[in-house]
Amino acid sequence: MVRWAGLSAAGLLLRLGVLLTAVCVSVHVYLESDWQRPAEHLTRGRQKWEQPSPAERDLVRSEEPQLKRRITYIHSLRRKAQAGLDSSPPSLRAHKKTSRWRIDLQPFASESRSLEDEASRFLSYITTPQVSCLPITAGETPPEWNEGAWSVCLDPRYRLTHRIEDRHCRVYSFGLGVDDWDLESNLSRAGCEVHCFDPSLKQPHLQRNDMWLHRLSVDWRDPNPALLQRQHSNTKKLATILNHFGHRQVDVLKADMESAEWKILENVILEGVLDSVGQLLLELHLHWAGFEVGGDDPSVVRYWFSLLKELENASFKLFHVHRDPAKPRLFLHKNVLNASSAYTLSWVNTQWTAG
Repeated sequence: MVRWAGLSAAGLLLRLGVLLTAVCVSVHVYLESDWQRPAEHLTRGRQKWEQPSPAERDLVRSEEPQLKRRITYIHSLRRKAQAGLDSSPPSLRAHKKTSRWRIDLQPFASESRSLEDEASRFLSYITTPQVSCLPITAGETPPEWNEGAWSVCLDPRYRLTHRIEDRHCRVYSFGLGVDDWDLESNLSRAGCEVHCFDPSLKQPHLQRNDMWLHRLSVDWRDPNPALLQRQHSNTKKLATILNHFGHRQVDVLKADMESAEWKILENVILEGVLDSVGQLLLELHLHWAGFEVGGDDPSVVRYWFSLLKELENASFKLFHVHRDPAKPRLFLHKNVLNASSAYTLSWVNTQWTAG
């Protein structure tokens, strides 16, 4: 009896072992076949639990054109890369952007390091154009919309005119509560793709008169990631904005940043983003040092001058100067050499030639 009971137990264990082996093989075969085909059952289950609300569906429909357009940019760049095509100038394609820690400060204007000497050098520099922009055709007068404070270079030696004709022109315009978008509207009608950035807008993105408006502004630093978890930030660095929209270059960059221009310009220089810009239109505010610009008055003006020399070293040449007569004559809270408190300057990247 004991022997018979032992044999029965052994047989039972053997049968259980065979059964477990068969189950394991079946599970393995099922998993292998299921891994190689789309998990449709998971998708169906997820769709049941993630049905959007009517408000969410309206939001998706309202943002769908912008998302499609942004994806189009990215797909277009990928197709060009795969085909070996690139509309960027050779200098831009060959340039590897490398960040720097600080700008190269120019020597003081004189051994005395006086405000008058620094101001004299700086004011002479910003009021002396370095290149002249010829009209589109010899003997032709520039368009009226291009003769005000904000002016672009339509000289056929440079790329903007040809980019407009080919419908490849792109414009970025940064401002705070801007009411005057005349230049942007005219460039849009001429065939440019225009993006206007203003953090005071009520909607994140909208399209008006063939221009894209974004509730966003440029800054010299990206927001703290810890703050982004609690609230949405409306300011980003220029390099971050370019990457966000899938843009590799901007033909015209216009900015009126109300005394934040100095630190923003420094960031653009240090991060090597200037190669992505064809023309730079900037309003300078001189009545005070500007946000996060420190030092005594002569050192501040030396810093300003050094930034503009960095532009020149990056092949940006000044072609247009406008002094606003309505602005007070204040230079670092003083009346220095009868200088205005605001100047609008325009530079062209001379490496962006028509060839």
